[in-house]
Amino acid sequence: MRTYRIMAVLAIVAACGLLTGCGKKETQGESGELMVLCGSSFVKPMEKLCAEFTAETGIKTATSVGGSEDLLPLVKLGKKGDVYVTHDPFLDYTRDANALSEHVHVGFVAPVLAVQKGNPKGLTSIEDLAGADLKVALTDPQYSTAGELVFALLEKKGIKDDVLKNVGNRLTRGHGDLGTYLKLQEVDAVLMWNGVAHTFRDSLDVVKAPYEYDEEIRVHVIGLSYTTQAEALKRFMEFARGRGQEVFAEFGYVK
Repeated sequence: MRTYRIMAVLAIVAACGLLTGCGKKETQGESGELMVLCGSSFVKPMEKLCAEFTAETGIKTATSVGGSEDLLPLVKLGKKGDVYVTHDPFLDYTRDANALSEHVHVGFVAPVLAVQKGNPKGLTSIEDLAGADLKVALTDPQYSTAGELVFALLEKKGIKDDVLKNVGNRLTRGHGDLGTYLKLQEVDAVLMWNGVAHTFRDSLDVVKAPYEYDEEIRVHVIGLSYTTQAEALKRFMEFARGRGQEVFAEFGYVK
């Protein structure tokens, strides 16, 4: 299913030559800038990392933001971006496309149980999400690696059907939507990436629980082999190797 979706997006990109995202968008190679293709869950730490890099080196960066699946076709085409910031398994997909030059492991993404501030429902575990009279939101496994992990764990625990009754139509593509649900008190609980929960930390609480998922998902800063800014990219990767893990840890991307 995931491979089919990626191929479909690739066909659209090839036909239209478009990238939809946000942030500063510049022409590749303009004034020696590095183009960063940034997964939407990693905007905040990359803003800080890029700002520090520019302050130290004078080399500017431009950023295009989107879901990792939406950015991958641009990497496969080899026509956009010098840096790709994403998570497993997209490192392997980049390698398979012969677009990988080097990479730096900068942190981890992990689903965490997040609840309304003060935890008014008194939730203590994922099993509680199957209880009566709860409103829950999750990311859609069709579009989300976290969604795939969560659905597999719910299935393993035998509670998926009960939890999905509490989810209803609140399956989202992005983790930011989950944070907004909690901020507006439209749901009682969500399972969302740790770093995004950190971004919304003033509006939610994270329930401490053991890591029960079958996989560990790493975050990577990837240097792309087709770059036209080889020297600037080398300096960026060296900088990410020295500062990346510390910056990503500041934003909650730890196990």
